[in-house]
Amino acid sequence: MTVQQQARLDLADGALASYLRQQRLIGSASPQLRVLAGGQSNPTFLISAGEGRDYVLRKKPPGTLIASAHAIDREFRVMKALGGTGVPVPRMLAYCDDVGLIGTPFYVMEYLRGRSFMDQALPGMQASERAAIYREMNRVIVALHAVNYAAVGLADYGREGNYIGRQIARWSRQCEASSVPLNASMRRLMDWLPGNLPPGDETTLVHGDYRLDNLIFHASEPRVIGVLDWELSTLGHPLADLAYQCMAWRIPHDLWRGIGGLDLASLGIPPEGQYVAWYELATGRSAAQHWDFYMAYNLFRMAAILHGIAQRAADGNAAAQDAVETGRKAGPLADLGWQAAQRYMAR
Repeated sequence: MTVQQQARLDLADGALASYLRQQRLIGSASPQLRVLAGGQSNPTFLISAGEGRDYVLRKKPPGTLIASAHAIDREFRVMKALGGTGVPVPRMLAYCDDVGLIGTPFYVMEYLRGRSFMDQALPGMQASERAAIYREMNRVIVALHAVNYAAVGLADYGREGNYIGRQIARWSRQCEASSVPLNASMRRLMDWLPGNLPPGDETTLVHGDYRLDNLIFHASEPRVIGVLDWELSTLGHPLADLAYQCMAWRIPHDLWRGIGGLDLASLGIPPEGQYVAWYELATGRSAAQHWDFYMAYNLFRMAAILHGIAQRAADGNAAAQDAVETGRKAGPLADLGWQAAQRYMAR
C-alpha cells in the first residue's frame, strides 16, 4: 500500500476524524488529508479542517521497523518541551499511541505557514538574502545548544557523555544487521572511528538532523519560525551536531543536498570556515583541531542513515517514492567520510 492509498483509507473509515473532534481540533466538517512533500522516514500529512484550521499529522511508517527508529514519541516530547524557549518549534497539539486508530502511533501539531528550501544553494535569491538565511541557521543552532535541557524537562532525554562513541556503535550495528551490501569505505570507517575519538566531552541537546530543509522560514523574512524532524534528537555532543550541518560544504551539489564545488562567494553563502567561526564566537567552543574527525563521523552516520533507507526500500517499508535512489547515495557519502578521516590522520 502506498502512502497516498493509506491516506485515503484513514479518512474513509472515519476514525481519525472522530479522534480529532474528541481533541477539539475540528468541527463537524469532514477534514481533508493530503501527503506533504518530502521525507524519507515518517509519513507526514496536512489536515485541512476548514475555518482556517490546518494541522500536520506525523506517523510511523507501516511494516516491520528497525528498533528505536521512527521515534515520533520523542519528536513530540522534545518539541513540546522547547515551546517558549529560544528554539522555534510548532505547537504540539495531540499525541496518540493507539495503533488501532490509523495503524501506527501519530501526533498532530500546528501547521506553520512559511517557506521551506530543499536546495541549499538557494536558487533565485539575491546574495544578501542567502547570507542572511545562513546567518539565521547559525543563530538557531547556537540557541539550541544553549538550552538548559534539564530545566525544560529533558534531563532523561538521553545519556550524558560518549555520545559519538555510542552513535558509532549504534549505526555500525544497524549496518551490520542489514542485508543490503556495505561499500569498502563504510567498513573502513566502522573500523577506524571507534579508536580515534577526540579527547574531551560535552553534552547539550542536539537535533541530530539539523539542515536547511528541516527548517521553516518566515514567509518574507530571513527568520526561522520552526525547526522540524526531531526524530534523531537526543543529548549529545554539540560539535558533532554542528558538523552534521556543515557536511553540506563537503558534499558536491550534484550528489545530494550539498553546496560543495559551488562559487560560494558569488552566491553570498559563507565558506565552511566562516560558518564555523560564527558558531565558535557565539558559543566559546573550539572546533578546528578535531574538525575532520567530526566530519568523518557525520558522513559515516549519514551514509548509515541512507543505508537504512536502502534497506527499507528493499523491505518495501520506505515512506518516499525515491527511497531506492536516495539509498544509493550511502556509498559516495561514505567515500567522502573516509577522505575526511585520511585528512585527520595526516594533520
